[in-house]
Amino acid sequence: GLEDVGDFLRFLPRRYIDPATTTDLSQLHEDEYTVVVATVQTATTRPMRQRRGTMLTVVVTDKDNNEMTLTFFKPYGHVDRLRPGRTGLFAGKIQRFRSSWQLAHPNYELFDEEDAADAIETYAGGLVPVYLEVPKLDSWNITKAARLVFHQLDDVPDPVPEELRSQHRLTGLLHAYKLLHLPRTRADVKRGLDRLRYDEAFTIQTVLAQRRIATEHLRTTPRLPRVGGLLEAFDARMPFELTAGQQEVSAEIARDLANEHPMHRLLQGEVGSGKTVVALRAMLSVIDSGGQAALLAPTEVLASQHFRSITTMLGDLAQGGMLGGSEIGTQVKLLTGSQPTGIRRKSLLDAASGDAGIVIGTHALIQEHVQFFDLGLVVIDEQHRFGVEQRDALRSKGKQPPHVLVMTATPIPRTVAMTVFGDMETSTLTELPKGRSPIATHVVSNPRWFQRTWERVAEEVRAGHQAYVVCPRIGDADPDPGSEPVATRQDSSDEDVEVTFDVDDSAPAPPRELRSVLEMEVELQDNPALAGLRIAILHGRMSADDKDEAMRAFAAGTVDILVATTVIEVGVDVANATVMVIMDADRFGISQLHQLRGRVGRGTSTGLCLLVTETESEAVQDRLNSVAATNDGFDLARLDLEQRREGDVLGARQSGGRSQLRLLRLLRDEDLILQAREDAFAIVTADPGLEHHPVLRDVIASALDEEQAAYLERG
Repeated sequence: GLEDVGDFLRFLPRRYIDPATTTDLSQLHEDEYTVVVATVQTATTRPMRQRRGTMLTVVVTDKDNNEMTLTFFKPYGHVDRLRPGRTGLFAGKIQRFRSSWQLAHPNYELFDEEDAADAIETYAGGLVPVYLEVPKLDSWNITKAARLVFHQLDDVPDPVPEELRSQHRLTGLLHAYKLLHLPRTRADVKRGLDRLRYDEAFTIQTVLAQRRIATEHLRTTPRLPRVGGLLEAFDARMPFELTAGQQEVSAEIARDLANEHPMHRLLQGEVGSGKTVVALRAMLSVIDSGGQAALLAPTEVLASQHFRSITTMLGDLAQGGMLGGSEIGTQVKLLTGSQPTGIRRKSLLDAASGDAGIVIGTHALIQEHVQFFDLGLVVIDEQHRFGVEQRDALRSKGKQPPHVLVMTATPIPRTVAMTVFGDMETSTLTELPKGRSPIATHVVSNPRWFQRTWERVAEEVRAGHQAYVVCPRIGDADPDPGSEPVATRQDSSDEDVEVTFDVDDSAPAPPRELRSVLEMEVELQDNPALAGLRIAILHGRMSADDKDEAMRAFAAGTVDILVATTVIEVGVDVANATVMVIMDADRFGISQLHQLRGRVGRGTSTGLCLLVTETESEAVQDRLNSVAATNDGFDLARLDLEQRREGDVLGARQSGGRSQLRLLRLLRDEDLILQAREDAFAIVTADPGLEHHPVLRDVIASALDEEQAAYLERG
């Protein structure tokens, strides 16, 4: 897929081998791809014992007289070439055979006698680049092409302004590519990588700076609370005191809402840190100003939970225009895809007329026929669950650009916030409201402990509490939508220089029958330790009424144990639930496990989370023990990022795996990202359209596909 010189320059080596060290036979490892510069000492043919034909055995030595055997089971074409005294470059997977190192049918290139000395100096004196394996194209042929390219090129357009290159002592772009394709030393590789890592950070931060400035140029209606209005009435009757963090974040949001350009703020906070109350106060400010607020949730369970909690907190303030409702009140409406037609039609009418100040819903909110009278604030909960088009569709329903508040209970490391959400202001809630209890987490991996797990659940229930049991699938071969089996990353071990990119280096988990909700329900019903306890199920394929009924019963305390998929991951709030058992915990990501266990310990009693696993993988056991060792979501988020990679930070793709960041690592390169961010914002502030930086403008345009460009335009 390399069509031009630019493609070729960006086709970087995956690793480097130092012939001076790797030809030392004591340093070789079986099954390792190796490249050696060596000279043929002997070449002999002999008949094969087990089949017809002959085989060729070649003994080669390196400059330190270390020996290696080359074996060819089809010697035709090799006998005449591999004569004693010929020097060449030999490559392949090294094997151990009868206590000797052997390359079977290696790739090789022989040097002309007059060029042998130069070749030995070239390869033995510098690093040998190893590229992605391409059929019939050896790494040294790519190196030959690189020499030709760099001989012909005088320079290439450089997107980083000369003053920044000078300020940060960065080499020019063409020279950086030369250092990576034709390096002499590891210092060369590091210098080239430093430049390209800066390029990635600088390009992304320039895009985000453009988005931030473009948002600031938009105009919208300031949303201020009024004296004697809803917000004042709500604050006066609030049964608890806001934490210092909630007060601080509320003040930040109030200042944003008072501006004439739309707020674009990310609110992140630990599970149970009180984000919903902060968001509700922002909604009431908007309603006081004559506008409406929409809250978009990823699941019907979460949307219904928000509806119940908000109407409960507001009381008669949520019954405006109704008998017994407050004179200054508004209405709160729920809009989901599975509602009865009559209820749905009434919710649509109230949203369009403005009678409903708050409309809470799922994807049903973004459908074309849903209209608002004056949409002033969009609140998006668990934003990573939504695609770009879905978020954009809701924002477009305002007469003017609405204010936007994005909430997430998944803690986001600082560099991710700067790089993925760099166009947004970020607020963080770190302290938990008073009365919240700590959560103790334990890994249950010994089969002898499994029955004790259920005895422990029974103890909690008989003490008057309730329990969750989470399974990764519903009851058939397909996982529940929303469940997230995760493979553990296996770090590559490049022996010389770390150059890891565009590599899917996660190993699939071994096939194992995963526990399902339906099977688990039967198993628990038959477990003597749980005799007489009331057990119910909840999963994504149940009807909306059945899901709502299950959650209401659990919240009311008429169900002791709720067996569910990850549909309960976010937003579910039952203070009496104190214990959670997560089956096949090794199949969930770190952040997801942290989210799930946040469903317990929401009252005054201590929470307990048991991570049940049958895996024998030491790496996975370590990952689960890391979750058990801390309740700090930000520490876990950093660990999660280290293991899951960054994903596509510019586009709408939100998973790990192949990363659009080829060289940059968000955790390792934090200082570099900070510097690039400062540089990018300075340039864009002075030149928003990059009219004076045409190369940078062109690089940004060519780096984004249509989907990513749409994402960046719409924000």
